[in-house]
Amino acid sequence: MTSTPTPGLEVFADVWCPFAHVGLRLVRARLQDLLGANGVSLRVRAWPLELVNGRPLDPQTTAHHVADLRAQLGNGWFAGFDPSAFPDTTLPALAVAAAAYRSGRAVGERVSMALRDALFEEGRNVADPEVLLAIADQHGVMVEPVDQQAVLADWRDGQLRSVKGSPHFFCGRTGMFCPSLTIERQRGGALRIAPDRERLERFIDQCFGSNGTCVSSRSAEASSR
Repeated sequence: MTSTPTPGLEVFADVWCPFAHVGLRLVRARLQDLLGANGVSLRVRAWPLELVNGRPLDPQTTAHHVADLRAQLGNGWFAGFDPSAFPDTTLPALAVAAAAYRSGRAVGERVSMALRDALFEEGRNVADPEVLLAIADQHGVMVEPVDQQAVLADWRDGQLRSVKGSPHFFCGRTGMFCPSLTIERQRGGALRIAPDRERLERFIDQCFGSNGTCVSSRSAEASSR
């Protein structure tokens, strides 16, 4: 059984993944450079790591990754991150994003980014119902049971499409795991992280023609880490 790719640029990612937070921002910036402010919006799909791994992410491990990203990227991101406000689940937050996409891709992308900003830039717990309600209300979103089901459907679809981790981008059948960053584990477990502009541009250029239309006819998947 195979899954049919969605037209346009889509990404499987989890809200509490700091690498996805960076990856989405870098891809969005590249798309704006290439296509302008009114270019293609991202379809951010759920890749719930607590289901993938069978357990929630560890706050302290994530805090170490955030510290590595903050120090090595040097762009001021993660300024308000608070490990004590780290959520114990992202399933409700992913459902809010799914609800937003029922209002359109642009709304869905804005909510997907707002959830990550709330966690990583504002130090808010995105498992807190009041936090999620505030974000949903701000964007005119109402969560329904179908949105919780959509999270599980994304997870199953990601498995069919051999998603390797968060974030994994696709344009048609062209896919690449985390094209915007090079991440190497050093001796002792420390991470060496650097933006990979060349790799990101190669992936985006493979996906988009000069008119901003996503190429969906490619059958070969782009090489991934």
